[in-house]
Amino acid sequence: MTTTTMAEAPVAPPAAKPWYKILYVQVLIAIVLGAIVGWLWPQLATNEWIKALGDGFIKLIKMVIAPIIFCTVVSGIAHIQDAKKVGRIGVKALVYFEVVSTFALVIGLIIGNLVKPGAGFGSGAASEAAVANYAKQAAGQKSVDFVLHIIPDTVVGAFAQGEILQVLLFSVLFGFAIMSLGERGHTIRSFIDDAAHAVFGVISIVMRAAPIGAFGAMAYTIGKFGTGAILNLVGLIATFYVTAALFVFVVLGIIARVAGFSIFKFLAYIKDELLIVLGTSSSESALPSLMEKLERLGCSKSVVGLVVPTGYSFNLDGTNIYMTLATLFIAQALGYDLSFSQQLTILVVAMLTSKGASGITGAGFITLAATLAVVDPRLVPGMAIVLGIDKFMSECRALTNLCGNGVACVIVAWWERELDRDKLNANLSKQIDPTDMETAITTD
Repeated sequence: MTTTTMAEAPVAPPAAKPWYKILYVQVLIAIVLGAIVGWLWPQLATNEWIKALGDGFIKLIKMVIAPIIFCTVVSGIAHIQDAKKVGRIGVKALVYFEVVSTFALVIGLIIGNLVKPGAGFGSGAASEAAVANYAKQAAGQKSVDFVLHIIPDTVVGAFAQGEILQVLLFSVLFGFAIMSLGERGHTIRSFIDDAAHAVFGVISIVMRAAPIGAFGAMAYTIGKFGTGAILNLVGLIATFYVTAALFVFVVLGIIARVAGFSIFKFLAYIKDELLIVLGTSSSESALPSLMEKLERLGCSKSVVGLVVPTGYSFNLDGTNIYMTLATLFIAQALGYDLSFSQQLTILVVAMLTSKGASGITGAGFITLAATLAVVDPRLVPGMAIVLGIDKFMSECRALTNLCGNGVACVIVAWWERELDRDKLNANLSKQIDPTDMETAITTD
């Protein structure tokens, strides 16, 4: 009788985390505090040690990106018995990337022509030398150079320099090589799987420093540029943010609805990653944890391992919106009317120059220089106008890129019929705690 009572006793639900222990709450508080410090004490905020807090956190994340990509891609391919499946996933991902990226470019052009944020603008006052530095980097960006750059000089060099596309190429080849070994490759497959869990364990430790990194990055940004420095360009910033929001909630929202999930619930699910990106202005800082969460959301390991790393180079929706909108802004500010053919050229050129941009410091600005040089060389000096606010624009670019790649992975998994709908619904309805990274690592 006593035994029956004990068996029927309800199990107490796990205690909820105190609000101050939730990662995204800590990051949000750190961002607000950083903005206050940068505003009230700019000299303190621009101290090299404050800047080092943000830079250091990004470096901690970047140090494990190459191992994460290698382990996830190799593991995903090695566990697939049919080599045709890998190619099928890759083709579907690239088709999706190109279609959605085109939507992003077109939306930027439409909004730029309707709002005309650069009309009547007074010339900016950024350093021509600083702009020349970016323009010089962009001058050498050619399609053939981009293709050849994908092939690393050495495998070790690709990992050492953190070249994502080069690591991705080697990982795909290595994954196919292990697949061809059959049962003989079991030992190395198991080793790579265990290594992936260990690296994700490192990520869970590093992520505890996210609030510190977000505080340092935000404090330095506000202290360096100040609020007055961007007042004359607030129209462009607001237009870009509204356009990006329109793309996320309307375009990605419709795509998500077709696949049977809500974009609002999905954004709530990845809110930790969004706030980390907001604080660091780098979508790469959230790459490892995003991949982990997408697997837990129900996307298969092979789809996550192939789609997400590839998307970070081929699906930069925020960068695409920025390039078309900024190009029109500069043309309007300088008094140049771009013809319809020139605006079509922006679409084609921006589609090429944005590829592989995620691994370059100031990537959005560099690719903007490459686009301007092709559309109309007279526009290149106008980059000085937006140089001072590029830091503020980069945050929105990174957030939009992250949202786009997250949705892309779910869509390709759904398209490939490798999406666990039960897991998707359970996570999006918050039946599972998405912040408990360590538990997921030990129980998967």
